[in-house]
Amino acid sequence: MGADLSRLKVLASGVFCLILTMGIARFSYTPMMPIMFDQTALSKVLAGWLATINYAGYMLGSLTAMLVSNLIIKDRIYRLGLILAIVTTFMMGLSEEPWVWAVSRFVAGFSTASGILIGSGLMLSWLITHNHRSEMGIHFSGIGLGISGAALLLWFSESLSWSQQWLAMGLLGVFLAIPAWRWLPPPDVSGANTSGKLLKDNPPSKRFLKLMIWAYFCAGFGFVISATYIVAIVESQPAMEGKGELAFLILGLCAAPACIIWDLISRKVGILNALLLVYAIHALGIVLPTLNDTLLFALLSAGLYGFTFVGIVSIVLTMAGRFYPTKPAKLMGLLTISYGVPQIIAPTIAGYLAEISGNYNAALYMASGFVILGFFTILVIKKYAGQDIDKLER
Repeated sequence: MGADLSRLKVLASGVFCLILTMGIARFSYTPMMPIMFDQTALSKVLAGWLATINYAGYMLGSLTAMLVSNLIIKDRIYRLGLILAIVTTFMMGLSEEPWVWAVSRFVAGFSTASGILIGSGLMLSWLITHNHRSEMGIHFSGIGLGISGAALLLWFSESLSWSQQWLAMGLLGVFLAIPAWRWLPPPDVSGANTSGKLLKDNPPSKRFLKLMIWAYFCAGFGFVISATYIVAIVESQPAMEGKGELAFLILGLCAAPACIIWDLISRKVGILNALLLVYAIHALGIVLPTLNDTLLFALLSAGLYGFTFVGIVSIVLTMAGRFYPTKPAKLMGLLTISYGVPQIIAPTIAGYLAEISGNYNAALYMASGFVILGFFTILVIKKYAGQDIDKLER
């Protein structure tokens, strides 16, 4: 009973961490865009640039996760990330200066990476060290809970100004940080599990690594357009005005259980088959709003998108951590850099495309096309480098 309680507390700390660093510090910007378009000088182009700046900070955090191998230092960066997530959320509501927003988004990006990469690496390291199954579905459910929680908070605070809504989210972040900080134990640096068995890394082949980096790059391109603009896409349709936060809420509600479901699917059909399935559904979900401009298609798109993007992240990052049980964030960081590069480029391109065309269709076609490229890359991995995954699934 004691071991199960410890496991649940550690996983819960990760859930609270991701609600804060992903749901609030990162994703709350998405449902906040329409009200900021109305009440501030935020434009579509500036919104795209702020998203790009956010991902530049995320890239710095990913690089840090990859290069820093000392678990004690990683633990300190994780805790610093919790503080930065709160501070940067307050910053967004305390000024209308674009440079303040830019600094906030950059540092928030770093805090997001510290939560999802360094935090996830520490959680996975704890699970492996304490002889628990190395599945992170419960942990990654924090992404979906954070998204839906931010949407609900904004929904119930519609009477507040844009500034007051940011400050309310910052206050919520203070309470989330307490269990995220207190329930994660200091890392074990012994290099062995609790049974005394030394942990051993199983690095993948160069062929597998190159192909997976490209496949995850494609997923990053597919992820970021909808992540940044899903609410604005819904709100841009006159018949769906005021429904953007509903779409974002559904996205989060579908994302919350998705990681646990994809854990079970991966266990049943294998990691690569699960990735093929999740990429295919992801590509369809992204492009649905271009096929029909009704609310039903918008909400279905949001649901499929939420269900799949966290599935991709969960499957890939858990897989990466299992290759390196002594330093799980090593490969997580490298893959996330490949996931993050298109996220620096794509929001700005999408902003300009939307400004020129008056809608987001071209950007969504571009995003879905990249996910399809990723799907075919995984087919190549399955044919020519599947033995690397076989090592993990034995």
